[in-house]
Amino acid sequence: MGMWQRFKLIFASKANKALDRAEDPRETLDYSYEKQLELLQKVRRGVADVATSRKRIELQIQTLSQQTDKLSAQAKAALSGGREDLAREALTRKSGLQNQVADLQVQLAQLQDQEEKLIAASQQLQAKVDAFRTKKETIKATYSAAEAQTKINEAFAGISSELGDVGLAVQRAEDKTAQMQARAGAIDELVASGALDDVSSTGKDNLTVELERMASQSQVDDELAQIRLELGSGGNPAAIEGDKA
Repeated sequence: MGMWQRFKLIFASKANKALDRAEDPRETLDYSYEKQLELLQKVRRGVADVATSRKRIELQIQTLSQQTDKLSAQAKAALSGGREDLAREALTRKSGLQNQVADLQVQLAQLQDQEEKLIAASQQLQAKVDAFRTKKETIKATYSAAEAQTKINEAFAGISSELGDVGLAVQRAEDKTAQMQARAGAIDELVASGALDDVSSTGKDNLTVELERMASQSQVDDELAQIRLELGSGGNPAAIEGDKA
């Protein structure tokens, strides 16, 4: 397959897909219905035209028949008056009119036959148009219902997707909250154990705390030595004072 043929095939395929997306079957049905109505109107106009022509010929036949009757009466009157020549002339004209009437009657029969066929065709077409209109409305209603259901399904699909995103956000928030609670619990445990008391309550650094603890320990040692000395002297304060001197 050549490059140009491939291009034509791809273009035709994409064009068909675009047309399928753009085509609304309801609009197509309405258009078809309108075309059928137009055809029905044409048939009805044809019936009206044929009926008009038929009526015109019937009037012509009626007029010519009246003239032939009049010529017959004139011929009789002329012959009664001894004017055979006038009677012959009247009968000659009558014959010509009768020939015209015969031709018109043939045309009238043809028009009547054509009119009957057009009336039958009009009635059949009217029945088809009525049936198509009923089917058209049924299909349009079904399509509209399916279209509405599709939109609802798409909306629910979008909601489900959004709910999934919300669920992930909630899960992340719960994880962050659990982490924060764990950190808070760990700090509470450190505070309860006293590990953070010196630093958190006095604001002293580690060196200051250590020096103060050593001073406190030296004071305790001095007091213990004083107590031992008192106990060794039998608890006599004067002796203790003398020993110190």
